[in-house]
Amino acid sequence: MITRRTFSHLVTAGGAAALAAIAAPAASAAVASPGERKVRNVVLVHGAYADGSCWADVIPQLQAAGLTVTSVQNPLTSLADDVDATKRVLDLQNGPTVLVGHSYAGSVISQAGDHPAVSSLVYLSARAPEAGEDYPALAARFPTPPANAGLVFQNGFGQLTEDAFLNDFANGVPESRARVLYAVQGRIAQTLFATKTSVAAWTQKPSRYLITTQDRTTVTELQRFVAKRMKATTIEVRSGHLSLITHPRTVGRFILDATR
Repeated sequence: MITRRTFSHLVTAGGAAALAAIAAPAASAAVASPGERKVRNVVLVHGAYADGSCWADVIPQLQAAGLTVTSVQNPLTSLADDVDATKRVLDLQNGPTVLVGHSYAGSVISQAGDHPAVSSLVYLSARAPEAGEDYPALAARFPTPPANAGLVFQNGFGQLTEDAFLNDFANGVPESRARVLYAVQGRIAQTLFATKTSVAAWTQKPSRYLITTQDRTTVTELQRFVAKRMKATTIEVRSGHLSLITHPRTVGRFILDATR
């Protein structure tokens, strides 16, 4: 059995080979013993500057464990629109579902997570607002992440400059892959980040939080603060903001643990 402390140490020490050796048997056991898993569905929600394809490296691991996986395509036109898109997917789930959000999608799953299908929540370097909280004001109490300087708006929608995307949002991702991600980045409505949630589903349902310690988009100190406030089960990964791409096996394992 691997303890949380040992798991965190392996991740932060860069023990990818050791983690792969541990995770592979666990995934095989999950397929062989489906009765041990209480949750059969996972819904993945992407954040800003992204689309649903950003989960492409995590999805096969979850499917190999016998889970039904759906990746939401957020329009990023408003928080309400993204919550509606997520709830439409949740309406289609047959049984308890783990709802996963990366980055800005933490706000989406906090609002949509009161859906009766949702059994637990997983946050990856994500926002985790309290109901009615001014989240930008909370974030302003912490160091400003470098990516912020690269956000530019035109005609009411914003995107990251190529330099900010490659070096701050996708740091740690191979350049060829990062350039593909840049080409498909989702443009965000200018009011997207300022909209307040009216629900904090993490106060009602079990939650997990993966903290990234090399993050240049959401500072680690803010992640640690909200994870502690949530009383979430937490691990730290030596990764930039896109752990779902740089550390897909670790992320997949973290999600799998939430289904048991």
